[in-house]
Amino acid sequence: MLSYLLRRLLTGAAVFLLISVGVFLLVRAAPGDPVLMMVDPEQLAAGGPAFLAAKRAELGLDQPLPVTYGIWLRDALGGDLGYSFVSRRPVAEVLGERMGPTVLLMGTALAIGLVLAVAAGTVAATRRNTAIDYATTVASLGTVSVPSFFLGIATIYLFSLKLGWTPSSGMSTPGGGGAADVSAHLVLPAAVLGLSIAGPFTRYVRAGLLAELGADYVRTAEAKGAGPARVLVRHALRNALVPLVTVVMISVPQLLAGAVALEQVFSWPGMGQLAVSSVGMLDYPVVIGFAMFVALLVLVCNLAADLLYAAADPRISLS
Repeated sequence: MLSYLLRRLLTGAAVFLLISVGVFLLVRAAPGDPVLMMVDPEQLAAGGPAFLAAKRAELGLDQPLPVTYGIWLRDALGGDLGYSFVSRRPVAEVLGERMGPTVLLMGTALAIGLVLAVAAGTVAATRRNTAIDYATTVASLGTVSVPSFFLGIATIYLFSLKLGWTPSSGMSTPGGGGAADVSAHLVLPAAVLGLSIAGPFTRYVRAGLLAELGADYVRTAEAKGAGPARVLVRHALRNALVPLVTVVMISVPQLLAGAVALEQVFSWPGMGQLAVSSVGMLDYPVVIGFAMFVALLVLVCNLAADLLYAAADPRISLS
């Protein structure tokens, strides 16, 4: 186990380094000039080319790309991701402020998606080839096929504008606050994001449970007098959910991608909204910091998936 973990960490470090090179090159190759977007037209007219050159030197954009990357990598390894071009604040601080709302949204959506998937997948498997099974299949395929941002707009129109049940945007009401207010704003985006991941999870639960219900140990438990509920919950469902551990961990980065889109739709003040606005304003340090956070999340989730799967299934050996 230790040798496997060491190999994975070394491999992950090499992959992370390559990703950082690619992200840095892509961001710096993006069209547009961040200096021109930051400088007031009157200042530009007064200062001219000398003013632009001084501003680029101040931001570290006047040096060759390899030198700029080397400086960024050196500082990043020490925990310094640079300063935002827009707010002039440390990137780590800016991202840290937005991480809480994003984690809250993703965590709530994941809980909703798992509860719905386990319930729907179990019902579909125990009612195989019935109308309930077919309806569950159609519903799960629908959540996969409909884009989350479209579903978000539709829910805002129905539940916020027409029915007035929930707030339409933001994380809290101006002048309000408190857990109840945040929860009211969280309902729609978390439910939409949870539905978007419940569909694939439902298919995994159904397929896994069907395979377990046909196993020999299930027939043995039934022959020994175990009731249907006990056989289903204590034996079949427990084993069927083991592969879901890997699926959930691998789906966390996809969940973040869905959160990015929904944060724009619901004006949720998370990392996704920050990343989109930073791209539009050519805020290179923030964009690079967000991209590297996503890359790190993918690597960590893949490693955690392998370790958790091995821990959940003693038959699997990591070597």
